[in-house]
Amino acid sequence: MQPQPPYDLRPADDDRPVTVDRREGPYGEVVLRRRGDGGPSGDAVFEIIANGCFLMDTSDGRSERLLIRAALRALPADRPSPALLIGGLGVGFSLVEAVAEPRWGRIAVVEREAAVIDWHREGPLAAVTAGALADPRAEIVHADLVAWLRTGPRAPQTPQSYDALCLDIDNGPDWTVTEDNDGLYSPAGLAACAARLAPGGVLAVWSAQPSPAFEESLRNAGFTQVRTEEVAVARGVPDVVHLAVRGA
Repeated sequence: MQPQPPYDLRPADDDRPVTVDRREGPYGEVVLRRRGDGGPSGDAVFEIIANGCFLMDTSDGRSERLLIRAALRALPADRPSPALLIGGLGVGFSLVEAVAEPRWGRIAVVEREAAVIDWHREGPLAAVTAGALADPRAEIVHADLVAWLRTGPRAPQTPQSYDALCLDIDNGPDWTVTEDNDGLYSPAGLAACAARLAPGGVLAVWSAQPSPAFEESLRNAGFTQVRTEEVAVARGVPDVVHLAVRGA
């Protein structure tokens, strides 16, 4: 096992963010920052920044949890042990929400940043997801989601389809972290998502703002029951979850 980096968990003197860890990877720079007390009081807020773009933090998590709940609500109640794919590990709220629901069957999380996986397995974010990662239904797949959707797992014992795809790798279809992620919301990318869904399966996509253009793209890709659920925020435009169902 390679040694872990020396995470900076010293208490901050003020509200300025403290860089806990910084990595350079194949997709650019990824940073874990902390605001507030890093000591035992537990009120520190951790933030993930990719190439200077704020992705998410541990201050709330309502919209990440709604992503999972909305997908489950959209599935038929009599579908046994539905398989779930989560695109993006982030700060772990979506995974924690998923394992808290006994109805889910196998839960796979595809995360392309090795640093993010490290922060959860042995770093500061282990406090958020240690219990979830120990759940026997859960697995972490280190891969680029866009490429993985097109190629998929190679192991013959691994199911090739899922009942729900919950995607949270960008700030939304109109605001991607890297240019390569644009392909996920293109006709080819949506076709790849549909191919990974079982008939009647649900695609749920988190976004920092509504995207009527993406809703139209979903309809053009053959998805049905396209709709958007809002998540109220303290200020500004609500977060949303775009939902769509693959036809039979």
